Amino acid sequence: MERAGRLIAKLHSARRHFSPDELVLAAWPAAVGRRLASRTRAVAIRDGRLFVDVEDELWRRNLTALRLQILRNFADLLDASAPTEIEFRIGIPRRPPQREESSAAFSLTPPRARDEADSIADPGLRRIYINSRRKARAS
Repeated sequence: MERAGRLIAKLHSARRHFSPDELVLAAWPAAVGRRLASRTRAVAIRDGRLFVDVEDELWRRNLTALRLQILRNFADLLDASAPTEIEFRIGIPRRPPQREESSAAFSLTPPRARDEADSIADPGLRRIYINSRRKARAS
């Protein structure tokens, strides 16, 4: 089964409903493959030059080296409306490290009432106090 980008490029009705620029942007995943398309984004096309956002400088350098092969793939897909040049720009920021949210913020149990043991700073003394209070209530 052919990918959607290849089918769109081959359908004559698609050429009537979409501009050549929209066809180029839609054909980006078919021209580079699913894995590369997930790490990049075709943004715009002006005067036959396709602008593509990439994550960082390493991706920009590596894709620049593959530029001619990608242009050949576009020529096979789109014939005359294929871009003549590709410019890779750093534009998709990597997701920064995330902090784990407190489990109390997502807890389904209601927050407990303030306990007088919470005012004891030393964890060992707090545990001793809680245990002795529990024993006193039990008797």
